[in-house]
Amino acid sequence: MTNLKKYIRSILDFPKKGILFRDITTLLKDKKAFKEAIDLLVKKYKNKKIDKIVAPEARGFILAGALSARLNCGFVPVRKRGKLPAKTYSVTYSLEYGQDTLEIHQDALSKGERVLILDDLLATGGTAQALIELVKKSEAKIIGLTFLIELTDLKGREKLKNYPVYSLIKY
Repeated sequence: MTNLKKYIRSILDFPKKGILFRDITTLLKDKKAFKEAIDLLVKKYKNKKIDKIVAPEARGFILAGALSARLNCGFVPVRKRGKLPAKTYSVTYSLEYGQDTLEIHQDALSKGERVLILDDLLATGGTAQALIELVKKSEAKIIGLTFLIELTDLKGREKLKNYPVYSLIKY
């Protein structure tokens, strides 16, 4: 197994002063590292009977698209306010450096469907909590949350204690 951490670039003071940004584009551009990351997620979830993967824009889309194709399940995009064309559910939440609103189509999930929530990064848990709230509005069943990277010092996992959480890379 490759040390996937070595494919993550760290950028200080992005998007604002004091933030150490973990850039996954350096992992994504390496075909072996990207494939290995997806292979590891496939191995983790291949027997979980997932109906849909829910992921936020933009980096979550990249991972969820690749993983849903491999797991033979649907992919449901969650977007920022005003970007989805049909009726939506929305949730406003706090980020580690601001506030945002996410939306999901009201008809994207059905009651009882088994959903995996996926994002590139778990930091404070704000985005993950917003995703949970959106899935709950559809009455789908969350089978877990998975992340490429987890920033353990920010304790986002503590906010998600009611769900199984898995991260490939921890800082």
